[in-house]
Amino acid sequence: MKKILASLFAALLITMVFAGCNGTGKILPAGCGDNPPLDTQGDDNGNLIVPTDEIMELTGGLSVVRNNGDYGFDEFLAQGGASSDSEVVSFLTQNVTSDLESLILGGNHFGCSTLSVKDADGNALFGRNFDWSVCNAMIVQNLPKNGYNSISTVNTDFISMSGMELSSQPDEIQALAGLYAPLDGLNEMGLAVSVNMIQDNATIEQNTDKPDITTTTAIRLLLDKAADVKEAVELLNSYDMHASMGYMMHLAIADRAGNSVVVEYVNNKMVVTETPAVTNFYLAEGEKNGIGTRQSHQRYEILMNRLADSETMEMNDVRDALDSVSKDNFGEFESTEWSIVMNQSTGEVRYYHRENYHNAYVFTVAGGQE
Repeated sequence: MKKILASLFAALLITMVFAGCNGTGKILPAGCGDNPPLDTQGDDNGNLIVPTDEIMELTGGLSVVRNNGDYGFDEFLAQGGASSDSEVVSFLTQNVTSDLESLILGGNHFGCSTLSVKDADGNALFGRNFDWSVCNAMIVQNLPKNGYNSISTVNTDFISMSGMELSSQPDEIQALAGLYAPLDGLNEMGLAVSVNMIQDNATIEQNTDKPDITTTTAIRLLLDKAADVKEAVELLNSYDMHASMGYMMHLAIADRAGNSVVVEYVNNKMVVTETPAVTNFYLAEGEKNGIGTRQSHQRYEILMNRLADSETMEMNDVRDALDSVSKDNFGEFESTEWSIVMNQSTGEVRYYHRENYHNAYVFTVAGGQE
C-alpha cells in the first residue's frame, strides 16, 4: 500500500488536481451546476448525491469525496495511536507516504450545537451545527475494508501543506488527510458523533499506560469501530485522550436506539453525561459544570425548549431547530458553516451549507448506487 500511495503523492508540490461539478462525480440528480440541491421546505426526501474518488464541488466552500479501502488506520491503532496532531502526521509520513511530511493540523476555537431526538416512526435523528468563520468544508464518504461505512465532515482550513491550503492538493491527499481529521459523522450502524469546543484554559492530556489518541482520530475510531453509545464509551475509555489543537472539547455521541450522551474530560478524567443536546459548556456535574460561553447556554436552552414542546421531530423539524440556533440569530462574525440532519435508522444524511436551509445536499452512509 505504501508504494502505491507514495507513487500517487510523489508530485505533491507540483500537481494540482481539481474535480468539481464537471468532474466524474455522479448526482442523481440533485447537486450543483444545472442540478440544484434539494429544496427541503416541503417533505420531499430529495435525490441522492453519489460521491466518487474524485473530489466534487457541491457549492463554493463545500465539496465531497469518497474513500474505498485501506488508509492505514488499523496500523495506526496497532502501533499505539498518537498523543498529538504532529504524531498523527509523523505516522502518516512514516507508514503511508513521506510526501505528507509538510502536513499541519490546526485551527481556532469554534462553536457547535447538537440535538438528538426520535421521529414519529421511532427513527433516531441527530442534528449538528458547525459554527466558525467562513471556511472550506469537505464531506468524506468512507467505505473501508475493515470498519463501518460512514459519512464525516472536515474543515480543510484546519489542515495545510507546504504553506498552502489543503484544497490545492491532489484529491488523494485531501481524502487521506480528511479521514484523519473529521469533526463529526454518522456510520452505518447509526452511531453519530460530533466534537464541540469549550472555551476553557484547561486542555486534555491523559497520561496512563493506555494507547494514545487525539480528538479527530478518536472520531475516526468511533465511526469505524463503534456500533452504539456503549461501545463508543468503552472504546474511548481504553485510550488516553489528547486534545487536537490543544483545546478543550467534548464529544456528543448518539445511537439509533435513542441513547445520547456527552463525553467530557474534567481534570483529565473522562465523565459521561446523558443529554439530548450539547453546545459549548460543560454538562458534567461538579466543579466545571456550566463553564463555557454565555451564548452557548442560550443555544442550549433554545434546543431544550424545542424538545420540551414536542416528543418527536421529523427531519425538517430538526433542520428548523438547527436554524433557530444558527449564528445569524446572534449577530456575531461567525457563521454556521454547515448543518447536518442525520437519520440514524435509515442512514440518510442531509447537509445545509452556510445557513441556507432551503437547500439540502442528500447522501446515504451506504453510498447510493452508481
